[in-house]
Amino acid sequence: MFGEIFAIFAFATCGGYSGALKVSVDCVNKSESNLNIEIGFSYPFRLHQVYFDAPTCEGKKQERLFLIGDYSSSAEFFVTIAVFAFLYSLAATVVYIFFQNKYRENNRGPLIDFIVTVVFSFMWLVGSSAWAKGLSDVKVATDPDEVLLLMSACKQQGNKCSPVRDPAMSGLNTSVVFGFLNFILWAGNIWFVFKETGWHTSSQRHAQSTMEKQPAQTGFNQPYNQRASDQESYGQTAGYNQQGYGQQPGYGQQASYGQIGGYSQGGYSQNAPTSFTNQM
Repeated sequence: MFGEIFAIFAFATCGGYSGALKVSVDCVNKSESNLNIEIGFSYPFRLHQVYFDAPTCEGKKQERLFLIGDYSSSAEFFVTIAVFAFLYSLAATVVYIFFQNKYRENNRGPLIDFIVTVVFSFMWLVGSSAWAKGLSDVKVATDPDEVLLLMSACKQQGNKCSPVRDPAMSGLNTSVVFGFLNFILWAGNIWFVFKETGWHTSSQRHAQSTMEKQPAQTGFNQPYNQRASDQESYGQTAGYNQQGYGQQPGYGQQASYGQIGGYSQGGYSQNAPTSFTNQM
């Protein structure tokens, strides 16, 4: 809503402007003087086409003079941006209200809206800056003191040339202000439009997946450390059992008892010949 209002004020204050300045030329011969020379100009500020008649203070002869400068390019560019921004804002408002489902379908609507918003933000900055420079040049070209320098009568001694009224520039100053306000409005709207796109959704999913992976890695390290500590305790336990098993030589020595009794193969093979010789 604010986009349409600011755009209307921007192109209305610039495109609908018309102003005038007034100077006077008082010749030595009062009958040749002209104390009410009014010079009017308007949008699109092709000042080199604006002319007026001024006395030469040499009889009844007058000269036709033209203002200096053509500032139509910056003014027309500014107004064009304002008009298209108004039309797009109006169309976007209608789509948001009545075609919300189609707007979000396949994420195409938010992407187009985001790109157009970025473009209009840049164009508002360029157009407002260019028109601000053009307006300063218009003020110089329409300054009554500068206009008096164009008259040949004002270069002659004895003649008195003076400004009577300056052109009112408040409307044009307002147009520049609304131009930069439109830039701020559109630039600030970029973030809100970006949140509607799939790019913002994908970035949020990536951030969530990253946050989910960090606790998983921490949980993996803790069991790994526990397994390392378990291995150390197991090694100590194994060493203890080995020492305990080695301290039971008595059970292994009982095998020699089997040798004496002839249970083992070694004992049986040694005792058998001895017993057979004794029997003989």
